[in-house]
Amino acid sequence: MLVGCSLNNAFAFCPSRHTSYMEAGNHTEESQFLLLGLSEHPDLQPLLFGAFLSMYLVTVLGNLLIILAVSSDPHLHTPMYFFLSNLSFVDICFVSTTVPKVLVNLQAQSKDISYTGCLTQVYFFMIFAVMDGFLLTVMAYDRFVAICHPLHYMVIMNPRLCGLLVLMSWFIIFLVALVHILLLRRLTFCIGTKIPHFFCELAQMIMVACSDTLVNKIFLFVATALLGVFPLTGILLSYSRIALSLMRTSSAGGKYKAFSTCGSHLSAVSLYYGTSLGVYLSSDGTHSPQRSSAASVMYTVVTPMLNPFIYSLRNKDVKGALGRLLSRGAPCP
Repeated sequence: MLVGCSLNNAFAFCPSRHTSYMEAGNHTEESQFLLLGLSEHPDLQPLLFGAFLSMYLVTVLGNLLIILAVSSDPHLHTPMYFFLSNLSFVDICFVSTTVPKVLVNLQAQSKDISYTGCLTQVYFFMIFAVMDGFLLTVMAYDRFVAICHPLHYMVIMNPRLCGLLVLMSWFIIFLVALVHILLLRRLTFCIGTKIPHFFCELAQMIMVACSDTLVNKIFLFVATALLGVFPLTGILLSYSRIALSLMRTSSAGGKYKAFSTCGSHLSAVSLYYGTSLGVYLSSDGTHSPQRSSAASVMYTVVTPMLNPFIYSLRNKDVKGALGRLLSRGAPCP
């Protein structure tokens, strides 16, 4: 029973119910959490290291190629590919928030992460995870305008609006994440607290705190509802309008063209929200921490890795731009 932890310090020693409590005082920055990871079996550590390293390299390389292809090809200087390059940038930052620390811990056979490092990881993880959803929502609106209002597409989706949508998304997410961190800093954590995950995640941090977390839980619920439900509602509304527009279209060629432009985005949306839902369901108290962590790998690592393949394999423009980019970089025979 974690009673008696001081609320005035980030850490307190909480060994047992009958042991006196000692405040950590000015040693907060030296205190550490223990990340339990995916498995404690020593034989699996090299396999996990190889898997995470491979997925990380593929993710960074694939998304970097998308950014270079969009920036180097004038034919791709359109709103849709502007948002796609932003999505690729966010995916690179997303995996870079968690995977490098996982690789370091696996290589060093260590589970430690500092208090400051943990809060930093929580902050940036929230930013890039939510930004993924915001960008997918903006891209759905872009497809709605392109299909339902094609004659006014370039007027509506002008560069100023595109930039404003992205900047507003960043501003909202930075602000909400900052409030989460400020609330998290109010909590007290016991020295040597074990986090049943392979990275510091907000909900897990609230669960392992040894002080009152009611305010944190309320704000987490409200922020999740606003930043999760509203973007998904925007995507559903956009595609419902697209579906109604296509039903009124008699041309089979027009329907096929519209479907081909939306197919990649629908695949990315399904992957993002499907894995997110899997993490939510696996986080239920009836599931083990290992199962929850395994589900989080799909959400935090696999999804950003697959996005470049989804947009390049199903999109002739991106495939053409990638081919021209790689041919320019190839040495002359």
